[in-house]
Amino acid sequence: MIEGRHPRDPQVKKIVALLVPRGETEVFETASGLLADVWGEPERISPFIPFTWTNYYEDIAPDLDRCFFSYPGLFTMSELPDWKIMTCRLEKETGASRRVNLDPGTIDGARLLLASTKGQAHRIYLRDGIFAEVTLCRRKGKWESFFYTFPDFKSGAYFEWLETVREDWKREKNSVGM
Repeated sequence: MIEGRHPRDPQVKKIVALLVPRGETEVFETASGLLADVWGEPERISPFIPFTWTNYYEDIAPDLDRCFFSYPGLFTMSELPDWKIMTCRLEKETGASRRVNLDPGTIDGARLLLASTKGQAHRIYLRDGIFAEVTLCRRKGKWESFFYTFPDFKSGAYFEWLETVREDWKREKNSVGM
């Protein structure tokens, strides 16, 4: 057992989904640096994937890219609200206007969870104004979505990267004998 954790608190991989303005490398570098200051260097960084599924984030920029970071080691799932509170603070530090969207989450053998400050019928309240949703699940050897899953996550565009991180989780879980 990892010191200070409840024996039933699941061990997960920490990820962050970033939405950044396409071509504005300084915004990405600023967000990356802020995340590194609090969580260290990422273990994996996904390729940039054009975000074309909705205009919901037009306040950031008209053309956006999505990328993901995962972090080395295993973390307790109960830390997710703290991660979301931190990323909300970091979003404000990237500039006077909203320039980036940072959504922390977790990956384990069964699911991708994402944290949110917005409550919906399919989101469970955790604490301190933070909700969580199961965005994707693993079923019969593949990622599956739900009726509420965001279109970009539903599209399959991220499945390969998410699967790589899931394999990291499996390897680390097995190495600590969980």
